[in-house]
Amino acid sequence: MPVTPAFEATVFKSRRDEVLRRMREMAPGPSIAIFPGMPVATRNSDVEHAYRADSDLFWLTGFEEPEAVAALYAEGDKPFTLFVRPRDRERETWTGRRAGVDGAVRNFGADQAFEIGKLDAELPKLVGSCQTLFYRLGGDDPEFDARISRLLRSLRARSRAGVNAPPRIEDPGQIVHELRLRKEPRELDSLRLAIAQTRRGHLACMKAGRPGAYEYELHGLLEREFRQGGGRGWGYYPIVAAGENATVLHYNDNRVQIRDGELVLIDAGAEHDLYTADVTRTFPASGRFSDAQRACYQLVLDAADACIAATRPGESIEGLHEKAVRILTEGMVKLGLLQGDVDTLVKENTYRRYYMHRTSHWLGLDVHDAGSYTVDGKPRPLEPGMVFTIEPGLYVPADDDKAPAALRGIGIRIEDDILVTAEGHENLTVAIPRTVADVEAACSR
Repeated sequence: MPVTPAFEATVFKSRRDEVLRRMREMAPGPSIAIFPGMPVATRNSDVEHAYRADSDLFWLTGFEEPEAVAALYAEGDKPFTLFVRPRDRERETWTGRRAGVDGAVRNFGADQAFEIGKLDAELPKLVGSCQTLFYRLGGDDPEFDARISRLLRSLRARSRAGVNAPPRIEDPGQIVHELRLRKEPRELDSLRLAIAQTRRGHLACMKAGRPGAYEYELHGLLEREFRQGGGRGWGYYPIVAAGENATVLHYNDNRVQIRDGELVLIDAGAEHDLYTADVTRTFPASGRFSDAQRACYQLVLDAADACIAATRPGESIEGLHEKAVRILTEGMVKLGLLQGDVDTLVKENTYRRYYMHRTSHWLGLDVHDAGSYTVDGKPRPLEPGMVFTIEPGLYVPADDDKAPAALRGIGIRIEDDILVTAEGHENLTVAIPRTVADVEAACSR
């Protein structure tokens, strides 16, 4: 069975063509962009973590194997070079099929391909003829940074022989991340599939998350449902937090028994074609919210609904965050969590005692996806095609003696994935129960 990309090869070619066009526009004259793959990470001893391709490399090429490097050359008739692991029958028996040099050209559209062992011999020929190098220094692979530094030092040392290092270095994220920020129809297809798998997982947990069950049992249900329909599992390690564990934002022990009267917060999203959903739901283990839980939940839901309703082109993530903060702070005063003037509590960040994170982030290939949040020092206006989360929350530590006793230990977050459209927005995750009535109904099935 040949190794092929997740999407049609034409999808990736059109992306590379646009990146090359922008490279020429930003840096007239010969230029090259280099995109290394993520290094393989060892879990323990000789066991490796499951490999996941670098998002930029995948977005440009569809290639998912380790030890890959892509180069885009903005001159000549071979703009796309791919360095890959060689075919090796013995190694493939152990670790899986490889595309090899021939597959890189035939199936992934490379204009030329080399075995990765030839990188240090071939890369200087490409880089040494350029005026601008597009490379993201300080990325996830310090060893590759050092490799690029050695390459530039070697080229500079050969200046008397007519070889020169590029005098200009630019971050390719200026181009690639801006393009990744606006989702294409094929990307949205994958996101919708990831969300469908995510919905099944959350529904299964709402049904099974009864007193006496363990967090890890719900984690197992998520894993099963996320694999259904061709999913690859989770896009980030799931949070399954019962009771006061939900007040720990990145809790991931997922091993405690659920007790009667507790809320269960699950922050989990499936990954499909490397695109990830990101959804949080909070539900009562008993199937019904207590009065205190319902009041807190409705406050968070009101903040979420107001932000979603306000989403449209021209709005900003910063503006939505300010809206959520205002609603949550007003609610904290009504609940007795805070005292004082709302304007002052917002200005002095007092609300952060119970709501300490931002309301939104970009979503796509990465759960915190690429793209700047500001333009020229100002909040970036939302545009059609952008996908981001809206996720207000309320977290009252169990040992907070300043909070009303009935609210202590309550942690609630409601997170949805929102697509900006020309007319306004689409809540991609609206079918996952989120109102009080719908959540209780899902728990009682």
